[in-house]
Amino acid sequence: MSWAYLPSPSRGYFSLGSLQIHFYALCIILGAAVGIAIAARRWKQRGGNKEDLYDALLLGIPIGIIGARLYHVITDYQLYFGPDAPNNPVDALKIWEGGLGIWGGIFAGALAVYLFAKKRRLPVWDMADAMAPGILVAQGIGRLGNWFNQELYGHATDVPWGLEIYERVGGVSTGNVIAVVHPTFLYEMLWCLLGAAFLILVDKKLVIGYGRLFASYGAVYCLGRFWIELLRSDAARTILGLRINTWVSGVCLIVALGFVIFGKRGRRTPTEVQQYGKEPIGKSVG
Repeated sequence: MSWAYLPSPSRGYFSLGSLQIHFYALCIILGAAVGIAIAARRWKQRGGNKEDLYDALLLGIPIGIIGARLYHVITDYQLYFGPDAPNNPVDALKIWEGGLGIWGGIFAGALAVYLFAKKRRLPVWDMADAMAPGILVAQGIGRLGNWFNQELYGHATDVPWGLEIYERVGGVSTGNVIAVVHPTFLYEMLWCLLGAAFLILVDKKLVIGYGRLFASYGAVYCLGRFWIELLRSDAARTILGLRINTWVSGVCLIVALGFVIFGKRGRRTPTEVQQYGKEPIGKSVG
């Protein structure tokens, strides 16, 4: 054992009386709060109303979490259903124990925000561009939850930054190291935070809008997720020898790059964002 190996937490929760508070949930909440703060500031700079963004995310975040859980349960149904399943079917509802499929979260959350924005007559793509860096930051912070749960790690390794996985009994570490693995949660966290900084820099240096910054978010995240998935060793469904998430990352990467390359150039001004969806001056609305 090397002194340089990264330790895992001794447990994934703490207690307040009879109540168990899971760090996984706290990481998701913290990530969401920071991501919302970043998105709100950027949306205001673009000419939007913060209240509209808060309302959109108040709908999009919980629906995104539900979508993320559904994606996980559907793609890893063998963990919960069938005679050889290691978990009971009711465990599929225990979201605090980990298990969120980010693709389901992105698709469900994005659809909810899209429908909300259309109903409010808001510029959907401009709002998405404002949210993009904050989404990456939220995903990066949320990945810390996997560290507390000792999940979604990579293959065994002897690199100095390898992550020690402990034997746990009743959710508490015995101190016995059962494996040293690639800390893929850390790789993805760092990738997301660096990606967010990259998007903010691109947004400052280039006139990019009409959803192309959001598509850039998709490209950045998918590129990182693609190679990180190749390091993962936890059980997962595969197609032609590759994990489902690897295929999804690759396909979404191609789609996102296509949008960035061929999407509409330019960006709405703050005044245009404020006037979007409003009736032209002088037009009768009677």
